[in-house]
Order: sequence, then C-alpha cells, then structure tokens
Amino acid sequence: MNKIAITGMGIVSPSGIGKRQFWANIKSGRSFIKKITRFDASRYPSHIAGQIDDLEKYSHVSERLLKKIDVFSHMALVAAEMALQDAGIDIKTMDPNLIGIFLGNAIGGWLYAETELRDLYIEGREGVSPYMASAWFPAAPQGQVSIYYGIKGFSKTVVADRASSLMAIGYARSTLGKKKLNMILAGGMEAPVSPYALLCCNTYGALSPDNEHPEAAYRPFDRDRSGFVIGEGAAIVVMEDKNALEARKVRPIVFISGYGTTCDGYNRIEPDVDGIQLARAISMALDDAGIAPKDIDYISLDGLAVSAWDNTEVAAINRVFGALASKIPASCPKSMFGNLLGASGAVDLITTILAMENSFVPPTVNLVNPDPASLAFVIGKGRQATINKALIISRGRGGINSALVVEKA
Repeated sequence: MNKIAITGMGIVSPSGIGKRQFWANIKSGRSFIKKITRFDASRYPSHIAGQIDDLEKYSHVSERLLKKIDVFSHMALVAAEMALQDAGIDIKTMDPNLIGIFLGNAIGGWLYAETELRDLYIEGREGVSPYMASAWFPAAPQGQVSIYYGIKGFSKTVVADRASSLMAIGYARSTLGKKKLNMILAGGMEAPVSPYALLCCNTYGALSPDNEHPEAAYRPFDRDRSGFVIGEGAAIVVMEDKNALEARKVRPIVFISGYGTTCDGYNRIEPDVDGIQLARAISMALDDAGIAPKDIDYISLDGLAVSAWDNTEVAAINRVFGALASKIPASCPKSMFGNLLGASGAVDLITTILAMENSFVPPTVNLVNPDPASLAFVIGKGRQATINKALIISRGRGGINSALVVEKA
C-alpha cells in the first residue's frame, strides 16, 4: 500500500489547545489533571479529570451553531480548522467530492443529551430542543464538520471504545490507499466530563479513586496504580496520498506506513491474559510497514493503569520485540492529561509526531516502581532521542487491539 502522508495537525486537550502550547506542556512533564469543578461531582467514586476551560478563546464557531451542537462537536470543529490551517489548505479550492472525514469516539455527546432529557422530565416534550436528536449521537461531529466545510466524499465514524480514533485513522489510510479520496480529515473527540457521562465512566470500574491527589492519580505501569483518569478533547490530522502532494508542492510531516487490528474474542470487557492478539496486531502493523522490530525507535503505550491491561500490553510487546523491548524507549504521555477514551489514539498520534519532529521522547509521569518492569520506560522527564519510526498502541474494551506505525518524512 502507498504511504499516506500527514500534512497538518489540530489538537484540543487539557494540556493545551494548538500544537505549540500542547507540546510545550507535554515536554515539561506537567500534569493537567485536577478535581472536576464544572458541576458537583463530589459523590462520584472518581471525580477528577483532564478538563478544557478556554475553548471559546480558540473557537471560530458562531453562537447560533453552538446552540445546536454538543461540546464534542465543537471541539472537533476547532481541531479540524487547526489541522487545515497547519496543512496550509484552503478547502474551498478543492473538490469536495474527493475529501472525507473519518472520526472516532466512544460515548457521544452526553452534555447536550442529558440537559435535554432533564428538560423532558421537567417541562414535557415541549421543553426538548429540536436539535437533541442530531447533537448527541456519535456521528454528529462528522456531520457538523462536513456541513461546515461542504465536504461530500465518503466518510465514516468509528465507535470502538478507546480504540475508536486510531481505528478511524487506520480506516482512513486504507481508503486513501485505494484512491477513493484525495484527502481525509481523521481523528477523534470525546467529552466525558458531564454528570451522566462521568457516571457511565465510573461504572466501568477502572477509574482511579485517588481524588485527593489528582496530579498523581494516573499511574500507568506503576506498582501502585489505581486506574486511569478521564480527559476531554479532540485531535484531528490531515491525511493525503503521497502522490497527491506533488500538485500542492507540500512536504509531509510523517507517513503512516503500517496498521494492524485484531480482536481477543475473550471477554466482553477484559483483555485476554496472554496478549497474543495484541501482539498479532503489532506484528501486522510492522509487516504492513515493511519493517522489523529493530527499526522502531519509540513506542507510544496505551497505558490504562489497570493491572490486566498493563500486564497484557507489556506481554504483547515482549512477544514481538523480544530482547529489544528493554531497549526501545516507551512512554505513556496521556498520564499528564487523562485518557481521552475514543480520542486517545489520535492524541497519541499527534504526540508521537511532535516527538519525532523535536527528537524528544515525552515522559510517563507518576511512574515510580514499574510493574511489569521489562520495558525501557521513559519516566518523569523526557529525553532527547532521534525517532525515525514509531509504534502507537490503542486498545478498547472487549479486546479490541489496534497498532499504527508512523515514519518521519
């Protein structure tokens, strides 16, 4: 398959909005997880999160439109505009039939939904906004981005728990490789910091209850881990076929050269204890890229901070990389800002691209006593390193495995 180029990036995250602010904070190793203050969350088992408080400063969306959409669509629109600007694209000059949108999320737009459902019970059906039906469902951001820019090409929304956005990017790569489109906006968005969405996340049973120490609560691969912490945001990249770039005379940032996905077929929630299918997804991505394990310079970890998930992830990496697993730098930067669920894979991709551009491996924070200890974890502070090829791992409930290989252009 042809190598697919990434030419622009847009990021909306608790660690910063826009790639420059985001990268500066990631590089510093600073945590952005804190107690939820948007509503009274004190009675929830876990009431901490990575939150975005200044989205309106970066928004180009009209007040009229904001009344019709959930915040996860708003974040997607902001990230999409940033990605297009970063790629230097005036979308009005392009054929809208040859542009697509591939986005992923896990839970949809619940702030809008729960607000309207409350009004339904208080005021009756007359109190419900007519935009309720089109605001909350998982494909709403795809629809809003397509309407905003007049995009008319084949598009897709993927809902696959935390693996959603990386799977959307893998799907987008396949579609571009088949010459069905010239360009795709791909990524994910998630807005779980609302009363009902937070309740659903708490019933997952894997959120950290360490509410007294929010900045230190998310401890992937640490002996004293207590679960992950949710975060909100969006990450979108511009993907183009390598050959199509010549007409625009644009230099790509990176190439997506390999992708693999498998299912454990083991349990409706937990991963298989042996990690064999995750290992197979990683091997598929490497084979697709035409490279060997020794060619990987950095591994971006899924890092759920739950023993079963951390253990199987390490086991899968050891199965594929063997002795190299203890030498290749590996980290989980999302420990600084929270797990963005369905958007996490796209955020990890942008983090990895920025790491490649800056020759700097971002750290895992709060990792003191590695367990399992067989990987070359970058702990506490990042470090300089040349990254030509990187592996990104993203997983979801029910044993969904996805792995992506990116190469420096």
